[in-house]
Amino acid sequence: MTDLFTSGLLTAEDCRLLTPRQVHGLYRRYVSRSQVSLVGSFGFGHDLAERAEGCWITLRDGRRILDFTGGIGVLNHGHNHPRILAARRRFAERQAMEVHKNFLSPYVAALGHNLAQLLPGDLNISYFPNSGAEAVEGAVKLAYKYHRGRRGTVLHSDIAFHGKLLGAGSLTASPEVDFPFPGLSGTDAFAYDDLSSFVLALERHTAGDGGSDVYAVVLEPFSASGLRECSEEFLREVRRLCTERDIVLVFDEVYTGWGRTGTLFHFMRYPGLVPDVLTTSKSFGGGKASISGYIAREALFRAAYDNLADATLHSTTYYGFGEETVTALEAVAIAVEDDYPGRAVRIGEQLAAGLARIAARHPGLVAGTAGRGALHGVFLRAGHPALDRVLRLLPGAFARDPRLRLKLLTAAVIAALYRDHDVLAFYGSNHGLPLIVAPPLVAGDKEVEVFLAALDAVLEQGAPRLLAAFAKDKAVRR
Repeated sequence: MTDLFTSGLLTAEDCRLLTPRQVHGLYRRYVSRSQVSLVGSFGFGHDLAERAEGCWITLRDGRRILDFTGGIGVLNHGHNHPRILAARRRFAERQAMEVHKNFLSPYVAALGHNLAQLLPGDLNISYFPNSGAEAVEGAVKLAYKYHRGRRGTVLHSDIAFHGKLLGAGSLTASPEVDFPFPGLSGTDAFAYDDLSSFVLALERHTAGDGGSDVYAVVLEPFSASGLRECSEEFLREVRRLCTERDIVLVFDEVYTGWGRTGTLFHFMRYPGLVPDVLTTSKSFGGGKASISGYIAREALFRAAYDNLADATLHSTTYYGFGEETVTALEAVAIAVEDDYPGRAVRIGEQLAAGLARIAARHPGLVAGTAGRGALHGVFLRAGHPALDRVLRLLPGAFARDPRLRLKLLTAAVIAALYRDHDVLAFYGSNHGLPLIVAPPLVAGDKEVEVFLAALDAVLEQGAPRLLAAFAKDKAVRR
C-alpha cells in the first residue's frame, strides 16, 4: 500500500488492510490526537477487531474478547444479531426506497404503531431522529411549543446525563461535559431522587400569582451513568406535581430502554405511571442502526404541532429513512418475543450475587456495588498509598483533578481485565466513576461467570500491582 498520508482515496477494502499503527496515524491527523492518547492507554486501543457475534469480539490476531460493555447501551441484542442482519439484508435485496421526504413511509407508520401498542397510557405519537441527544432536544422543543413560548424554564437533576449537543448538554450535569458552552437559557437543577429539592426548584420558578414558569422536567428514572434510581414515591409525586402545574414530564430512557433494567422501560415497573414524553435510542437500533425516538402523549403532541402551519416545524431530512426503521422494527420485535426484560432479571440476579461476593472478598478495593437487571456497577476505593506515589509523577494539571485517583485505579482494573483475561469493560464518566457491568442481554450464565471470575482475579492482585502494570503498559506502548 502506498503512503496513506499522500495517496488518493481509501476504499472499504483498504480499511481491512490497515495496521493499528496506520489507524493511529490517520486518527492523529484527521480525527483526534487526544482520542488516540486516551484509548491508547489501554490494550484494546492497540488492537483491531476482525468480527463480532453475540457477546464476543474476535481480533485480527485470533483472540476472542468477551464484550461486557453492552456497547455502552447500544448492544442489548449483542453484536450482529442474525435476525437484525436478515432484516437489513431483505431490505437491501428488495432495493426498497431508503430516504425520501415526499413519500409517507410504511416503516415509520408501522414503528409508530408498534410503540403505541407497547407503551402505557396514551403515549401514541412518535418521531424518529438519529441520536438520543436529538430525541431529548425534540422532546424539550415539543414542551416549549406546547406552552407557546410563554414559559422559560426546564428542570433537570444534579446527576443528569442527557447528551452532549448544545441543548441536551445544557441539561447534563456530568463532569464529562464541564465546559460553559452556550445553550438553553432558563435551566435549573434539583437533587436526584430528592422530593424536597424538586419542590424547592419548582418554587424558585413560581410567579406571584401561583403560575409556573417551568415548561418541562427532564428526568432519568434510572441514572445509567450514576447507577442510581428514583424511588416510586418520588416518581409518582413528580408526576402529580407536573400534572397539577401543566408541566411536561419527559422520561429519558435512552440507555435503559428495551429491557435493560428488567422491564421494557424502567418506569413501566410502576403501574399507572406515564410520562408526557419518553425518549429512546441506543439499543432501539438493534446494534446496527443509528435511530432514536421520542414518543408523546397524544393530546400534548396535537396541541403543539398537529396543524398545517406547524406540521413541519420539527422535521429532519432523514425522517423518512427506511433501513433504520426496518431495523428498529425487528429490534423491538426481538426484545419482546425473546423476553429481554426477563433475561435482564436473570442476569441481574447472577450479577448481584456475584458482585456481592467479590465486594466481600476485596473490602480494601471495593467500596460498594449497585445496579438493576443487566446494568450494574462496582465502586472502587481510591485511598491507596500506591496512588499517591503515582500522582507525584504526574504534571500538576493532572494531579489537581479531584477524581484522578479513582480514574487511575478504575482504568488499571479495566486494563488488567483486558490484558490478563480477554474481557472488555468500561467505567462511567459521571459522578462516582463506577466500573460498569452491562453485558448484552443475549449473555448466558457462562459469560456472566467468566466475567465475575476475571474481576475477582484482577482485584486479587491489589492496587499496587494493578497500578504498576498499568503504568508499565503505558510506558511500553509509548
